[in-house]
Amino acid sequence: MSPRAGQLLIVSLSPLRSDPRVLKQINLFRDKYDVVTCGFGAAPDGVSRHFEIESGLPSWPRDPKRLLQRQYRQVYWNIAAVAEAYRLLRGQRFDAVLANDANTLPLAMSLDAVHGVHADLHEFAPKEHYNKPAWRILVAPYVRWVCRTFLPQARSVTTVSDGIAEQYGRDFGVAATVVTNAAPYAEKVPRPTGRPIRLIYSSAGQRYRRIEDIISAMDAASGELELDLIVMPNEPAYVDELRRQAEPLPNVRFREPVPYDQLVDTVSEYDVSISVIPPTNFNLANALPNKFFEAVQARTAVIIGPSPAMQALVERHRLGAVTEGFSAAALRKVLQELTPEQVDGWKQNAHRAAQELSSEYQNRGWERAVDALFAAPAQMTR
Repeated sequence: MSPRAGQLLIVSLSPLRSDPRVLKQINLFRDKYDVVTCGFGAAPDGVSRHFEIESGLPSWPRDPKRLLQRQYRQVYWNIAAVAEAYRLLRGQRFDAVLANDANTLPLAMSLDAVHGVHADLHEFAPKEHYNKPAWRILVAPYVRWVCRTFLPQARSVTTVSDGIAEQYGRDFGVAATVVTNAAPYAEKVPRPTGRPIRLIYSSAGQRYRRIEDIISAMDAASGELELDLIVMPNEPAYVDELRRQAEPLPNVRFREPVPYDQLVDTVSEYDVSISVIPPTNFNLANALPNKFFEAVQARTAVIIGPSPAMQALVERHRLGAVTEGFSAAALRKVLQELTPEQVDGWKQNAHRAAQELSSEYQNRGWERAVDALFAAPAQMTR
């Protein structure tokens, strides 16, 4: 790796070695720039330096008094993970910064990078936990302050879907471009569909995702269908409920989570990936998730709900079926009409779309933005 192209700091208040989006950024830039990282956990592979934030430190505010008083600058700099990151990075000099998520923006701007900051926003931050009343009342106004104050200072902005990009434009006047959560291109060919048709559903184990509806859709399924679920134990009590719900169903099984780099191989064992995501909050309504793109690289068909971002790609590339709604009944109706011949056609379409829907193609948006940073004149420091 040659440092002559410049030093790029990639900062995220997340465990970098298990954050798929950040890992894609590191892999994209590590051969072109001298990549330095800052985040939770050990150094990711291929970086020149790493500033490790102690795992477990809060990365969002826990200061209700100051939040109520709208003392937002004090709130931000007293967040434990932010304070630790600033201690580690203070006095360092970077040519450019790639800041992940709104909670890194003030930190990134404080570093006075020579060519400025690119902001990559993984969600629409002001509505990230909008279904929680305390968050909506206390934290959402603070996040809007962060975005209103610091997003216009970024030289470029990307986010994950068109709907979220449009919302950032309406609310904060920034022109965000889209870099999807696409998976790396995989050299695979579609596997012929047999009987029973094998279905896979993978998700974080969070109640607002209504995974119980996915299981309920299999209640009356014939022996022509089998469903496996990979559910992360985010909410252990909820995941236990799901396992109990599935126990009477002989064609529904749970399997253990697998590492991110094994997901595409795991999904490729199946015929259809289910990605029905109820719009229980703004970000889920505009979701274009990792698992959608992993299914394409695995050369499986997909069944989705009528989520606009996913529906546009499914219909453009004819990758699978779109349910009429997000209910168990709507999914059950689609499942009952599946045939191996139909699924084989969708798999072939996924094969044809795999290059365009790969991270190598999609991540060009990051490459253009960061290259433009380095090509721009040095900015004035404070």
